[in-house]
Amino acid sequence: MCGIAGLINIDGAPASPPVLKNMTDAIAHRGPDGEGQWIEGSIGLGHRRLAILDLSPAGHQPMMSVSKRYVLSYNGEVYNFKELRIELESIGYQFHSTTDTEVVLNAWDYWGVEALNKFNGMFAFAIWDKKEKVLTLARDRYGIKPLYYTNTGSSILFGSEVKAFLPHPQFKSSMDSAALREYFTFQNFLQKRTLFSGVELLPAGCFIMIKQNHLSLHPVEYWDYDFSEPEKEQSKEAYIEELDRLMIQAVNRQLVSDVGVSSYLSGGMDSGVLTSLASKQLPYMNTFTVGFDMSSASGVELAFDERANAEHMSYVFKTEHYEMVLKAGDMERCMSDLVWHLEEPRVGQSYPNYYAAKLASKFGKVVLAGTGGDELFGGYPWRYYRAVVNDDFEHYIDKYYEFWQRLVNNSIQQKLFAPVWNDVKDVWTRDIMAGVFKHHARELTRPEDYVNHSLYFEAKTFLQGLFVVEDKLSMAHSLESRVPFMDNDLVDFAMRVPVKYKLSNLQKVVSANENELSKYYQRTNDGKLLLREAMKRHLPQNVISREKQGFSAPDASWFKGESIDYVKDKLLNRNAKIYDYMDYDCANSLLKEHFTGKTNRRLLIWSLLNIEEWCGQFSRG
Repeated sequence: MCGIAGLINIDGAPASPPVLKNMTDAIAHRGPDGEGQWIEGSIGLGHRRLAILDLSPAGHQPMMSVSKRYVLSYNGEVYNFKELRIELESIGYQFHSTTDTEVVLNAWDYWGVEALNKFNGMFAFAIWDKKEKVLTLARDRYGIKPLYYTNTGSSILFGSEVKAFLPHPQFKSSMDSAALREYFTFQNFLQKRTLFSGVELLPAGCFIMIKQNHLSLHPVEYWDYDFSEPEKEQSKEAYIEELDRLMIQAVNRQLVSDVGVSSYLSGGMDSGVLTSLASKQLPYMNTFTVGFDMSSASGVELAFDERANAEHMSYVFKTEHYEMVLKAGDMERCMSDLVWHLEEPRVGQSYPNYYAAKLASKFGKVVLAGTGGDELFGGYPWRYYRAVVNDDFEHYIDKYYEFWQRLVNNSIQQKLFAPVWNDVKDVWTRDIMAGVFKHHARELTRPEDYVNHSLYFEAKTFLQGLFVVEDKLSMAHSLESRVPFMDNDLVDFAMRVPVKYKLSNLQKVVSANENELSKYYQRTNDGKLLLREAMKRHLPQNVISREKQGFSAPDASWFKGESIDYVKDKLLNRNAKIYDYMDYDCANSLLKEHFTGKTNRRLLIWSLLNIEEWCGQFSRG
């Protein structure tokens, strides 16, 4: 795992070695084990290395192909690199390292862009074709590893993080007001947009080819999710056996490493099964849990601390287990560093992830995470149930759009964004949501079709947000986070599992009246049925039957209790930078709803705090 940065000067001017060096150094935390820059004329590639495979200098990057035609700066892990290497060796390629980087380079040399469909793993890379004078930027099919780009007018900049652009003299860091409205609708960015004006995130499963003197920044999609009912359904038992086989295969593939591999252990099923399967292959394994001080928590938040469940699984799987307990006040202690590394706030309150990565990084370079299990196997039934009773695609969008207005809904946005309303009034967030589907939308005739559309949407958007958080906050601590649920074979299988094997109450919901529906809109254990069945042989029964629970601190209680002074100091200040974009009185009234207990605004408060810190660090006019 590494960090990449680089530029291509559109006007043909020579790339500046000091500028490229500074761009590379800006992401040094992603790769403390080595650095490199390569320049030829107007193109420059930079690299920071976190050595995981082949710790020798043979893995140095940027790496040039034996033919001298291609130069690669690569971030990621392609877990099937050994199989691809054997195939390439049979063709006649020779290798001088045991890295997956060299396999990616030779695969591109032989197959070109078709190599992207052969890679099973997580990656983002830039590769320069010296013969054709073409720069290709590419990202893995699920978007596990990020890759940003921007056009300054005379240069195209790219990098694993936006902060790689800050040292470039032509890059001006400023807020995209339209993106701010999108974020405060969804607590996420659903497509390419970021908070940084003019900076885009290359979409998952896409590549861009940039020809010198022929500028084009239009991503080309080479892969997309396709959740749909199978044409020929198998028995439930056959699905269970195949899922068990694929889970074992996925975990074993992602244990390949020349350094130790550890695992997060939250107390839930997803991280639990990864730990269970990995511990059978590794003679010695560390696990990590972040818990919360519940002294001032109340209501549903009293169940947020999962340390006891994690400790029990650590005992069962015989791991060496480490815990960190977060208290009210830990958020503000890390907020400055967190915002600097996160760069763009995404779904949820992510500071517990920051501390989890910090803890794991003290004991190694690689950790397994359970991200993706919910999105593939239906872990959020209360979300899908809201949209299964509509009669066509447009009504489906309307209803799901209403649900996904996570922070502030349309009824108050004109008032909230009054200072910049003329700049954002034409941002139609409902159309942004509908645009996620592009060519995916089909005729919806069955309840299962609606659920599959929801699974598609959440994999493309919510899961993408989780991956951005996972990458940025792990790499902030020079830690590689691997997500075995996103193994290609496992994802292909999950997309074809019938909905009835994912959700237990779908037919009941379809036939229920409005009063009966309300109970299905709460947190339940209705989801992930097939995964629960298949993992019975690997996990304790109390873990299998547990309700789905997110990784959250009791911030709703803290924000109106022990942390209230911090929140008021930051957000009830008329001179706060965020009020260049938002109306103070409107924001104040929303905050008071939380302080008085009228409405739980914890996600809004977190977002306001995050954006205020962002303005102080990144907004330069």
